[in-house]
Amino acid sequence: MKLYPFSALLARMKYITRWSLMHSTRPESLSEHTCDTALLAHILCLIARRYTGTPCRPKTVAVAALYHDAPEIITGDMPTPVKYSSPGLRDAYKALETESVDSMTRLLPPELAEEVSPFITGSLLTAEEKRLLKAADRLSALIKCMEEQRSGNHEFDAALRQQREALEGMHCPEADWFMAHCLPCFTQNLDELTRSE
Repeated sequence: MKLYPFSALLARMKYITRWSLMHSTRPESLSEHTCDTALLAHILCLIARRYTGTPCRPKTVAVAALYHDAPEIITGDMPTPVKYSSPGLRDAYKALETESVDSMTRLLPPELAEEVSPFITGSLLTAEEKRLLKAADRLSALIKCMEEQRSGNHEFDAALRQQREALEGMHCPEADWFMAHCLPCFTQNLDELTRSE
């Protein structure tokens, strides 16, 4: 009987630590970030459909978000400042990611690999959906920076500013709506979050 280790490999996301070049008060795994990004992507898509009129498929984008960093199981989480420090390094990392996707999907039967691969690469997403997924990815990073700062860790101060500026620079109305109406709640404690108005 042939075995297909793709899902077992995905389960290893919990062992990959993000923000590896920074001191964190609480480590964040790739698995945790992936789940947060998927939840945020789904909400951004619902905001898009209800408030901004951007056409999108919330469930498809959420599933793509679950897979969006899967190649990092093989490559590890390369810090953004390093990944984009030069065109040569950026191109080399993109090639490594492509090879990672190929090697991962070979761990599935071909007919399943054919269905999963577009989620990992994001190739099944429209330009608008890719923008929403990227905004969700940045929001996840921004929220992590906010949590670290609230814990008294100033190591994340610059990253917090950079993530906020990057989100604002995206000119993504769905992310803007989220930052105005939802992001402030991330500074509240459980009692404040659950009290009835």
